[in-house]
Amino acid sequence: MADHYEVLGVGRDASAEEIKRAYRKLARKLHPDVNPAPDASEEFKNVTRAYEVLSDQEKRRNYDATGHENGTGGMGGGFGGADFGGFQDIFETFFGGGGSGGMGGGRGGGPASRARRGQDALITAKLDLSDAVFGTEKTLEVDTAVVCPTCDGSCCQPGTHPETCTICNGQGAIRRPVRSILGTVMAAETCSACQGFGTVIPDPCRECSGQGRIRERTSLTIKIPAGVATGTRIQLAGRGEAGPGGGPNADLYVEIEVRQHEVFVRDGDHLLATMSVPMAAAALGTTLTLDTFDGEKDVPVKAGTQSGEVQTLKGLGVGRLRSSGRGDLKVTLRVETPTKLDDEQRALLEQLAGLRGEDLVHGTTEHRGLFSKFRDNLKNL
Repeated sequence: MADHYEVLGVGRDASAEEIKRAYRKLARKLHPDVNPAPDASEEFKNVTRAYEVLSDQEKRRNYDATGHENGTGGMGGGFGGADFGGFQDIFETFFGGGGSGGMGGGRGGGPASRARRGQDALITAKLDLSDAVFGTEKTLEVDTAVVCPTCDGSCCQPGTHPETCTICNGQGAIRRPVRSILGTVMAAETCSACQGFGTVIPDPCRECSGQGRIRERTSLTIKIPAGVATGTRIQLAGRGEAGPGGGPNADLYVEIEVRQHEVFVRDGDHLLATMSVPMAAAALGTTLTLDTFDGEKDVPVKAGTQSGEVQTLKGLGVGRLRSSGRGDLKVTLRVETPTKLDDEQRALLEQLAGLRGEDLVHGTTEHRGLFSKFRDNLKNL
């Protein structure tokens, strides 16, 4: 492969501006639209490849260091495979801001299709927490675009059909000579008569105004799996808006919003609840009853239960999304201390404290273990 600096005719210490000027000069001379020579196209490719490498600082550093393009790619597979994003200013000079113009692709590459994919739609489904626990079936109202029942998406009044555009002869674009620094070149522009479609609708469908679709409010019943949470999106392929011109349907996305529950709080696949336990019941032990999503369940309270202890009811949590089984229901027990006592109740509690040898004035200091003392000594070293 020829040296890129030699191809552009610049020295290795050339500035970015010098490289750009050299490329412009050679491009004017070798562009296939102005140079009919058999080898002009190949030379133009080489010049463009060289400019692609040397106009990019990182690619140029790699090239100077190794003598190779180091995978800059994009040009080697033929002129049509090039990425001309870095040459926008050059082509704007050639074609007056028309992108690649007659360089192939884009405008002039054939008529566009009237049939286009519709837009994706997004709706919200509000659920109770129990729906997220077990899954549910939900009927939703959707305001969307559907295929026009009169023209069946053709955009034409029944009995008529699209006709070839006589302005562009069905090409969707018109090629006009444009004067540029390269001289006169042929540039393609979208046909204004048919908007680039190559056909015109002589008698548009009256029901859809020639769009091929109408808006309609429909009901949709979907299955929502267990385990969904607020923010979960369910994709329904092909259930979105119908495309204009008879194009394919887009997708419908259902975003989940789970309402808060007055008793249970969700924590991933688990459910959390808090139950109050009378002081005497916590001391003596008892069994509480909790109304869960699975019906009434027993919550055991062992004798001597302290406030904050948790009882776990296995398998009574939220169903796992895309998996089997359920999480757990975790019940935090909160021991209630009486706040209002009459004289008789106070006397009984004082009697109990005396029987237990409890110090009602000073309380009890927890003794720290040997390990805690050793850890504190290490901190003080």
